Amino acid sequence: MTADASRTARRENLPSVFGPIRPRPRWVELRLLGIVALSLVVGSISLAATVDGKFRLYDARGLLIYLVALLVAHVAQVLAGRRTDQILLPTVAMLGGISLLLMERLPQDLVIQTFFGTTLGLAQVQLVWLLGALAVATTLGIVVRSDSWLRRYKYTWAAAGVGLLLLTFVFGTEINGQRLTLQLGPFSGQPTELLKVILVVFLAGYLSENRALLVEQDTRLGPLRLPPVPYLAPMVAMWAIALVIVVIQRDLGAALLFFGVFLAMLYIATGRLSLVIIGLVLFIIGSALMALLIDHVRTRVDIWIDPFADPLGAGYQVVQALHAFARGGLLGVGLGGGLPEIAGRPPIPEVHTDFPLAALGEELGILGVVAILGLYLVVVERGLRIGAAAADDFRSLLAVGLALVIGIQAFIIAAGDLKVLPLTGVTLPFISYGGSSLLANALVIGLLLALSDKGVEPPPAPRVSSRWRRLAGRGTA
Repeated sequence: MTADASRTARRENLPSVFGPIRPRPRWVELRLLGIVALSLVVGSISLAATVDGKFRLYDARGLLIYLVALLVAHVAQVLAGRRTDQILLPTVAMLGGISLLLMERLPQDLVIQTFFGTTLGLAQVQLVWLLGALAVATTLGIVVRSDSWLRRYKYTWAAAGVGLLLLTFVFGTEINGQRLTLQLGPFSGQPTELLKVILVVFLAGYLSENRALLVEQDTRLGPLRLPPVPYLAPMVAMWAIALVIVVIQRDLGAALLFFGVFLAMLYIATGRLSLVIIGLVLFIIGSALMALLIDHVRTRVDIWIDPFADPLGAGYQVVQALHAFARGGLLGVGLGGGLPEIAGRPPIPEVHTDFPLAALGEELGILGVVAILGLYLVVVERGLRIGAAAADDFRSLLAVGLALVIGIQAFIIAAGDLKVLPLTGVTLPFISYGGSSLLANALVIGLLLALSDKGVEPPPAPRVSSRWRRLAGRGTA
């Protein structure tokens, strides 16, 4: 075959590999994005009316840039022609828009960063990261058409994630007594945000390969019936290594998130309620031991039990958050009507990272908080729907696990802000300030979009071991 003929053949085979590229309208997504845009415009006008007493957009340029980026993401999905989910992007767009309005509302000197000689404040930095997150989610939703690079290298991904955590533990920057941030040149981030995605990929790959053995075979431990221990050991060991490192780093929020995702995916894969009960018992015992042995954990538990015991010291942030929710009541005091500053500083020191829900609860009320939590439930529902429609166990578990990462993380930080659980310090997905958090959660949404494609490449044929091939050969003989 000549070189020209070879190139022609490759061009003709492109549609069969990547699918025909035909623009496909996404009317549901476009209508929902229109509702998002209208809501954000109304919110920005309301914020300006309260803060400045003027009928205008509070930050017209920032909002316009964000809305144009949403339109570009939508048009890119239309031109790609993929039949992916049309609810996820508007839902995440609404959460990101709420984040942008909140960061505009807060004191801008909470974060000051310089990019290429330009100094940016809190809202401008958050806008940069939101644009990056939209680019990541949109690109993955369009480009990723096969999951083989995830399922084949699950151990490599897991090892890389644990190695990244170890690197952070040795070379990371210590902030507030926690060594969680890794600095690479002008950029910094928290590797635990990426590790949560890696953990889901590993668990989905391992559970899908060994699901039948985990469900059908038993190992008896007294009155309990457990899955075969040899098949559980590698998975539990990988999870435990990451968990121990995180506990050593005192990042208890990530530890709780990893534990919740691990337990949920194990139950979904096996359907064994006994595993959930055992896991919860071990969690309670482990939490009690850590509270007794580790001062940091004991302090968090003491604050949770009675933050008013030291309202101006250790319990200050939780007390201020509860006061913010109380001031907001049912309907809130309105955007811009809260108390962002007392004597020039926010009443909640970490309001832009750990307590954004408290600030939103004060200004939007309990109804606003319920609506925001409802958006996270929409993300979880879409992930469960994508998982239920998946072509094989790996894709199903991967979609469900990714959706649960967002849902469980949102629950942990919301429960901490409301004093339902001890405060752990994880971010509120797509709303809290932070580049590593936004990009990691965008990675989750991008993978969910790719997995939702109804015309996605079929999963690879299951591999058959050499032993089974020899047995099959004897049978045919």
